[in-house]
Amino acid sequence: MKNEVQIGCSSFNNRFWKGIFYPDNLSSSKMFEFYCQHFSTYEFNGSFYKFPTVRVFQNWYNKTPENFIFSVKAPKEITHFNKFEDCQDRINEFYNVCETGLKEKLGCVLFQFPPSYHFSIEKLHRIIDNLDLKFKNVIEFRHISWWNQEVWDTFRENNITFCSVSHPQLPDTIFTDFPLIFIRLHGKSKMFYSSYSPEELLYIKDAIHLKSAFVYFNNTASEAGILNALQLKHMLE
Repeated sequence: MKNEVQIGCSSFNNRFWKGIFYPDNLSSSKMFEFYCQHFSTYEFNGSFYKFPTVRVFQNWYNKTPENFIFSVKAPKEITHFNKFEDCQDRINEFYNVCETGLKEKLGCVLFQFPPSYHFSIEKLHRIIDNLDLKFKNVIEFRHISWWNQEVWDTFRENNITFCSVSHPQLPDTIFTDFPLIFIRLHGKSKMFYSSYSPEELLYIKDAIHLKSAFVYFNNTASEAGILNALQLKHMLE
């Protein structure tokens, strides 16, 4: 992917989107097919809650168009329960499942740590040591202590992307000097619900102009996520 912007959402099966994005009479079983007609990427979050299988990802691979891209979120057993401690085999298994099932449709592999996971040099080194650097690794932190120069420099040295995250308790920085730009928009005022204004979307558009970027709207508990995704997509056309 060279100087290409991928815009999508972090979920798709949403009754609030009926009559706004999905036709009123569209069945739930046809929603993802309809989504794929309008977007070329999807952030797969189901793997966060349940460790995926090759068969699951093969099914997703088979029902998406050519050139469709998935970003996949790592299971919480790795990031939230074990926190990268003593789980190298499980991390490797996750990579293998993603690569085998999604093949060339695998985009980024996202590891999101919980707010309780504070910065330390030891944790930083553990993250680096456990990642397979041949993948497009993206790390999302939820504690501000990770917003520091040592983390950013170490990530760049290892070709790892620091996730730009829009979150009520975190800085709005869009990081443009990593291997790629990866933006997760959770809703700034009310998480998962709040909409982004045209001015906020224009700021994102200008930041990612002529760069390689993935932008995912996770403010999908209302109609905001799909409307914002369509608005930003239109701005970039």
